[in-house]
Amino acid sequence: MSAAPCMRFEMSFLELAEIIEKEVFVMVTKSEKEILLENSVENFKVLLGIIESVPSRKRSLSIETEERDKNFRDVLMHLYEWHAMLERWYREGMDGDIPFMPAPGYKWKTLKLLNKQIWENYQDVTLNQAIKKLKLSHERIMALINRHTNEEIMTKKYYKWTKTSNLYSYFAANTSHHYTWAIKKCEAIAKAIEGERESVG
Repeated sequence: MSAAPCMRFEMSFLELAEIIEKEVFVMVTKSEKEILLENSVENFKVLLGIIESVPSRKRSLSIETEERDKNFRDVLMHLYEWHAMLERWYREGMDGDIPFMPAPGYKWKTLKLLNKQIWENYQDVTLNQAIKKLKLSHERIMALINRHTNEEIMTKKYYKWTKTSNLYSYFAANTSHHYTWAIKKCEAIAKAIEGERESVG
């Protein structure tokens, strides 16, 4: 006869534990904005770490490849220019205009030509200059993201200039996602440089 109350207590205790677990989960769950910022900062750190892992005298070397980006500078300035374009879109959009995307004279279907032009525009920039420029533009984009609430970032059509999309798609494409692409590129460049060093040695 005494087993029933104990069973009822056990059930209610388990239910209570489940409720508490859910509440704790909600408390520790991060917003999309927080995750975007953390991933961007972490990926950016990883990217620079790859470059720093290569001996300084070798970092400016170009590798033999059919791809557009042949050295670290090329990759970093590509990121920098896309930061600059994002800043322009944002500035014009927040001023009430509809920014021309991706850039004047280019359409999304001619993206390859635009990226080639970006590559050509920065051939005289040194790696050290590229790192300094990218660090500053990265900080500016992080500041832009921090200006907004998670709702403003995630809600589609919240801002007219994003059209059917949201701020997140623009921010993520030009930070954490783009950095992931750059990490793979720089890993390949670093590996090729290391291979050249070993063959010479």
